[in-house]
Amino acid sequence: MNNRIILFAHTLLLTGLLLSCGQSKKAESDENTATTTEQPETAQSPDLPEPSESSKHFSNVIGWKDGQMPKAPDGFVVTEYARDLKNPRRTYVLPNGDVLVVESQTEKKGVVKKVVAAVSGQAKAGAVGESANRITLLRDANKDGKPEIRETFLADLNQPFGVVLIGNTLYVANTDGVLKFPYQPGQTKITAKGTPILPLPAGGYNNHWTRNLLANADGSKIYVSVGSGSNVGENGMEHEVKRAAILEINPDGSGERIYASGLRNPVGMDWAPGTNTLWTAVNERDELGDELVPDYITSVKEGAFYGWPYSYFGQNEDPRRKGERPDLVKKAIVPDVAVGSHTASLGLAFYDKTAFPEKYRNGAFVGQHGSWNRSAFSGYKVLFVPFQNGKPSGKPEDFLTGFIANDKDVFGRPVGLSVLPDGSLLVADDAGNRIWRVSATR
Repeated sequence: MNNRIILFAHTLLLTGLLLSCGQSKKAESDENTATTTEQPETAQSPDLPEPSESSKHFSNVIGWKDGQMPKAPDGFVVTEYARDLKNPRRTYVLPNGDVLVVESQTEKKGVVKKVVAAVSGQAKAGAVGESANRITLLRDANKDGKPEIRETFLADLNQPFGVVLIGNTLYVANTDGVLKFPYQPGQTKITAKGTPILPLPAGGYNNHWTRNLLANADGSKIYVSVGSGSNVGENGMEHEVKRAAILEINPDGSGERIYASGLRNPVGMDWAPGTNTLWTAVNERDELGDELVPDYITSVKEGAFYGWPYSYFGQNEDPRRKGERPDLVKKAIVPDVAVGSHTASLGLAFYDKTAFPEKYRNGAFVGQHGSWNRSAFSGYKVLFVPFQNGKPSGKPEDFLTGFIANDKDVFGRPVGLSVLPDGSLLVADDAGNRIWRVSATR
């Protein structure tokens, strides 16, 4: 058995080297016609190219040295809020200011999957081992920007991600279902067993195991994001039931319905300030070339279809599903804001405080976890999208950068975002095992 595994690993390694050589030759031939070697520009209405050859370029996470940190614009300061966490992917701020940090990660189970992750380079791009499956509570009692209390708040979960509090009930979304727990303000640990209220299809393509939660203003509805189980439905659409969608339920789990569909991997969700409009950040499909398909943030219309897997960015038909569902392609809605191809845009938080300068108020921050299906890195930063009157009012711009060390290595990977009561912004860096705090200096 061991010899067979070694032979399989060698075969994969040889295949990867051959592909790499082919991609290098293509990069050389394209060099004279390429307009830039920098990360792709972001735009609200991009001009989309034709599909082209796909590349793979996994990052190697080298971590942060003491005193080293990401870079924010002038007028802001970045500090370390917490460290030595295990893949902190999501943060949630309770009404009393306590911060819940969801620690969970991709799990590669089985010898074959582990070998593939190691040979391809995926294992070095982020945590793929045993998930911590816990939620840690951080409390900054004296409000100095550095928590003094750190406790395991909930344990023995199953790849958790989404958290939302309604009254005295805390909801947690595992990869396979939503649970509810009793909660009392100020408590630092929940020992009660969770009550399941909604089963969900488990796991997913790459990191599509995350299930996010968001409640409406009066707590009468909960929205549940579920990513696709595949890249482009290649395993059959019968395996995509209740996936690539945002679901709506009542707080007891009843009344389940699909609120919107065709959203390949909707992760971040938030309400645009001053409106009743739900927005989401969507991680789009792979293997159509460096510049396809743009990830995006979009307002989510009730009952709408956003294209996956049959079309992308509106009615651009995916050649791999050509002619299959022209009726759905015709219905596909164009997203609001493109934020770059293969950026893995997963985090979303609207800025609803006043501590930041005026230009940032009511705008959206987007956590870009970073690319693997592109010849040069894209993402690995936090973007800002300006809004006015509940609608985008300008192009996305860099806000938190400095995660990329060189064309091979990255220090960390930003993902989940939260705004603290004091108006500072928390950024979960899962690969760096840190939480960063960005505050305004004037």
